[in-house]
Amino acid sequence: MNFTEFFISFPEMSKESLRLFKKSLDGAYRNFSREYGDTIEAVFDPVLYFLVWFEKILQNSPWPVVIIVFLLLIYYGSRSIALTISSLIAFLLIGYFGMWDDTMSTVSIIGVCTLMSIGLGIPIGILMSGSDRARAAITPILDIMQTMPSFVYLIPVVMLLGIGKIPGLLAVIIYAIPPIIRLTDLGIREVNKEVLEAADAFGANRTQKLFRVQLPLALPTIFAGINQTIMMALAMVVIASMIGVKGLGQPVLKAITNQYFTMGLLNGLAIVALAIIFDRVSQSFGKRMQQYRAGANE
Repeated sequence: MNFTEFFISFPEMSKESLRLFKKSLDGAYRNFSREYGDTIEAVFDPVLYFLVWFEKILQNSPWPVVIIVFLLLIYYGSRSIALTISSLIAFLLIGYFGMWDDTMSTVSIIGVCTLMSIGLGIPIGILMSGSDRARAAITPILDIMQTMPSFVYLIPVVMLLGIGKIPGLLAVIIYAIPPIIRLTDLGIREVNKEVLEAADAFGANRTQKLFRVQLPLALPTIFAGINQTIMMALAMVVIASMIGVKGLGQPVLKAITNQYFTMGLLNGLAIVALAIIFDRVSQSFGKRMQQYRAGANE
């Protein structure tokens, strides 16, 4: 084959090579999911049991008790009587319009996703803050997680684990965890170098500096990351409902499919109410933490 013939046939060869590559990759992932899917799913069984247990507690407990507990947590976090009263009105309206169970399902999955994101994200952020190599390696992954459309990474998760709570949980965590990682890294790196030098002068080792100096001073920034993680987790509620996650997202999805305007509006407003409550409480708590740290440093 001379150069001209090769140049003419190259597009067809490229298409065939690409088709074979896609076919082999699909087959490899399909075989991997069949062989290791059950094992991977078993790893997440404790998380599933905890999520189901937490959801049942919220749904089966007397609603006045649940509301009182929520209001106490809201007031403790925000120290705002106006927000507490507004939250009470929002919860009463949610119950009146028959959205209580779906709301509790949403609160349970957001709570579990937030706890897992904090448990995974803060150690990764600490690792990034202490190593430029780790930061250089992890940052592109975080960029991909934040820019890739959520529907794209739903495909391998569903193929591997099927439809249900755990795939939805993983999808929410993948979407929501980058802010807590980035802001933990940022908060620790922004700690005043003079404070670290003073800790060195007092003979503090690396672990003591981290837990007694850097993390306490970085808490306001870390709480800003937690706030963003909660908001992004709530944003995934509707999308996660497409793979079997119960909550306010399923009625919204049903309303979109069947053009039920009132159902979509009410459930959408319930999601907005939860977002506002979570946002105000986490922001207020972070600001109070920042003021407390500023007062302690003076």
